[in-house]
Amino acid sequence: MTRKSYSLPTRTVTRELLQKPDFEQSPAADHYNGSRFFNPWIRDSRDFAKLFNWLMTRERDTWPKNQSNEIFDKPLSHFSENVTDWKVWFVGHATLLIQIGPWNFLTDPVWAERCSPFAAMGPKRVRPAGIALEELPPIHAVLLSHNHYDHLDTATLLWLQDRFQPAVITGLGNGAYLRPYGMSVIELDWWESFPFSEDVTLHYVPARHFSGRGMRDRNAALWGGLSVVTPHGHALFAGDTGYSPHFAEIRQRLGSPRVALLPIGAYEPRELMKEVHMNPADAVNAHRDLSPALSLGMHFNTFQLTDEPIYAPVRDLQQAMARHGIAPEQFRTLREGEGLVIP
Repeated sequence: MTRKSYSLPTRTVTRELLQKPDFEQSPAADHYNGSRFFNPWIRDSRDFAKLFNWLMTRERDTWPKNQSNEIFDKPLSHFSENVTDWKVWFVGHATLLIQIGPWNFLTDPVWAERCSPFAAMGPKRVRPAGIALEELPPIHAVLLSHNHYDHLDTATLLWLQDRFQPAVITGLGNGAYLRPYGMSVIELDWWESFPFSEDVTLHYVPARHFSGRGMRDRNAALWGGLSVVTPHGHALFAGDTGYSPHFAEIRQRLGSPRVALLPIGAYEPRELMKEVHMNPADAVNAHRDLSPALSLGMHFNTFQLTDEPIYAPVRDLQQAMARHGIAPEQFRTLREGEGLVIP
């Protein structure tokens, strides 16, 4: 069976030209030069002439036009009264619902038809979200990794605000895109945290990536991942990232995750993507650095952003796991709309 319909929020009129961020405290110097953020492990050395040529000449429609989803049970309003009980649902791309006891967290929520500033141009989703907007439980907080259009969709965020009024936890500078719409935004630098409740703390952690929604704001806002830390382990949402030593540092500072949500898609051509997007082999290396009880793949199967076939991320992940002797139950992928109880 396929899902017959699902809600798409109406695209907002853009009001997102970034003004210069006004930080309450100066960001850490190891990833901020006074006006722009950068990756401290390695500077972006991509050949931008080759990148531009690829963008202009690539075949953009090699994926299927439309894919259907299986039907799964819908999430309950809360998973448990006990914060020891966890469940993760894969909505699609980098959107996941993390249920920890009574709390519901939503990562990088995008229900829009396209991840683009334009309603009729840009990468178009090839499958519906696995959970319709109306099927969501009350969302207590949005974990927003960075400001690219396949991760920050203002129309979806406005829908969530109208329905649930969640706090948005994100990196420095991203509030400039959201506060004009009246959203409640908490901005954090890498390694800063926000006390969400008595037993849950939200940490903003490093990622190897970049930011920007237009021609004038490249790297003016911070990118990263987020971890939901509890007395019973932490759930790491790695955001959008290339592979780097930050995974080992996350483990050193926060311990091995109970579950790690790791990107596995958007990685070809490798020469142009390796510094900002992990491929499945990189994701396996990140899994080994983090040593989580379980990893789940994300950032695949919804929008054609790069050149690999739609089926390649899962295939390549399985091959990389086999090379390193990682059992299938240690690093899994879920189908859109599927939920998994986290042991």
